[in-house]
Amino acid sequence: MDDTPVPADDPKPQGKGRPTPKRRDAESRRRQPVTAPKDRKEAYRQMRSKQAAERERARKGMLAGDERYYPVRDKGPARKFARDWVDSRRLPSQYFLPFSLVILLATWIPWPLEIRAAVLNIVIAVGWPLMMVGVLATSVYVAWKVKRLVAEKLPNESVKGVGFYAAMRALQIRRLRFPPPMVLPGGKPVPPKK
Repeated sequence: MDDTPVPADDPKPQGKGRPTPKRRDAESRRRQPVTAPKDRKEAYRQMRSKQAAERERARKGMLAGDERYYPVRDKGPARKFARDWVDSRRLPSQYFLPFSLVILLATWIPWPLEIRAAVLNIVIAVGWPLMMVGVLATSVYVAWKVKRLVAEKLPNESVKGVGFYAAMRALQIRRLRFPPPMVLPGGKPVPPKK
């Protein structure tokens, strides 16, 4: 232990320079007035408005790409890699829903009987089978490729479910994907919205 005396002009102050406040004074400063609701309806309204504000904050966080607000199925570096890989490519399976809509509309148009029979034959014999084979082939390829790349690039991450996650994302129309894409086709980052 050092017993050297401290000079009076020591620049380090000794103590905090003020007395410790009494407990009741410190507690009274910490307290904030509570605005209790007048009745059950008012309490319910306050609760709903608080929940709505929290949902809005979470929605903005998700749209901004803040992973804290993502659902559990979208969290983690493996899922982010899968999202970015799918979003950076134009895949045939992302046109599945628009193509289905076109086929459906083609069957609803009141064609003359000869043309209607030809349209239905083309749709049933060619259109649907080609579309289904294309979607299946793309989904298998995307799942296989993403699982392989995640295993290579992120060796400490689990690849369980990542292939299916990527294949399902590849089926969605790009504008309707959630979480929203953070990269454009080609790999460039999405420009910030003004």
